This record gives sequence, C-alpha cells and structure tokens, in this order.
Amino acid sequence: MRPLVTGKIYALPKPPGTPGNGPGGDGGDEEPATDEEWPRPVRIGVSTGHPNITAGTIGCRVTDGANVYALSNNHVYADENQASIGNPLILDDGDAVIQPGTYDGGSSPANDIGNLFAFEPIDFSGVPNLIDAAIASTTTGLLHNATPSDGYGTPKSATAAAYINQKVKKYGRTTGLTKGQVYAINATVNVGYSSGTALFVGQIIITPGSFSAGGDSGSLVVVDGKGRNKADDRKPVGLLFAGSATMTVANPIDDVLAHFGVTIDGE
Repeated sequence: MRPLVTGKIYALPKPPGTPGNGPGGDGGDEEPATDEEWPRPVRIGVSTGHPNITAGTIGCRVTDGANVYALSNNHVYADENQASIGNPLILDDGDAVIQPGTYDGGSSPANDIGNLFAFEPIDFSGVPNLIDAAIASTTTGLLHNATPSDGYGTPKSATAAAYINQKVKKYGRTTGLTKGQVYAINATVNVGYSSGTALFVGQIIITPGSFSAGGDSGSLVVVDGKGRNKADDRKPVGLLFAGSATMTVANPIDDVLAHFGVTIDGE
C-alpha cells in the first residue's frame, strides 16, 4: 500500500453559486444543456437531485426485473441521510427526485421524475462505508437509458472490474464526457460532506483531476474500450461520488448493484 497526496476530498454536488450552461447535445439535434430541463424520457448523465440539494447527475437506469429506478448518490437523492423513502403498505411515496436539480431551476412537483426508493446511509462516526448510493423509482416514460448524443451512448448491462491503468470515461452534469484512467483500487479515503467526514474503503481512484467537478456526483463510470479492450467498451465500472483537484473517487459498481439487488438497464 502506498500513500497518495490528493488534497482534501469532497463529495461532488454542485456548489452554490450562479448557474451556467453545462455541456449538452450536438446542437444539430437542439438538445438541452446538461444543466437544463430535458424532455421526458430524460437522458442519463444530466442534472438531477433531491429538492433540498443543489444538483448532481443521473448515473443510469437500473432494474430489479420488474421495475426501473434512477441511480445516483445518497448525497444527491437522499440529502445525506435526511430524506424519506416511501411505504408501499400505506401508498406513501418517498421524497421527490427532480430533473433538473434545484440549482438548475428544477422544483417539485413540476420537475419530478420519480421518488426516493432506497439508499445506503452514510456513516459519519468513523465506521467504514462502502458506497454512497441511492435509487429512485421511475418509469421508462420518464427516464431513458442513454446519454445525450455527445456522450458515450447506452451503457452495457454487464459490468467490469476496475484495474490499475484501465481506461475509463463518464458523462456528467458539469463536465460532460471526460476520459481518464484508474490510478488505484481498494483505496481508503476520507470524504468531506456537509454533515461531516466519512471514511470509505475499497474505492476506485481515477485521474486526472479534470475527470470530474462539482455537480458530476452520481455519474456512471464506464470502460473506455480501445483496441483489444473494445469488447469491454461501455461496461460500467464505478459510481462517481467524490474528488479533489487531482483525482476522482468512485464506488465499485458491483458493490452498488448488489446492495440494491438491481442490474444496469442497458445494452
């Protein structure tokens, strides 16, 4: 094990400030920017969030075989453990999930795309965490399974394990399509949140620092397949949730999917 000098690592919702136009489609299709409202079904990789947070990113569409869900982070959809999930026994829906996020002009109920269904609580006591993730119940009529046209398209349903020097890419609300490589796996990091600092273990470290920025939290990290790795192109690797000026941190996607009992609703 070797130390990595990173600077402070933070969860990556969009910081408060003045909204600006994010990347978007190719223009010819007159697609909205990633930080604007999208026609339904909404594309993955664009602005979303719980109404009480600024904005994060829709990672992808997942399924349990019967229903579909939007996947993002706890701190994007569950407001760092503060949100409520529904109780189907009394027909009570969970807190709303909106597109775009509040920072980008979204509000509930006008911009609802689903309701919080489940999340893994983040432990701020020093007990190790494995994932920062949440899913929201939605429909195929409200959520698409592909990125905007300038992104990587539809993720594969089959996943891939991360390994050092693996080429990866992601599409997110703030920086759009970016490419990088896995610098480390099984990493232990302390991540700063509004609610405190949380310890995470077993994480994926991706460089360079420009791979992500605030607002990209929740983005799906997939393989950037080239040459002999072409068959693995677009296989999901991780769920982006934190970063610093020099690197990005992602949960291994298999840990996330196993926790919720879902698979990627992809190609």
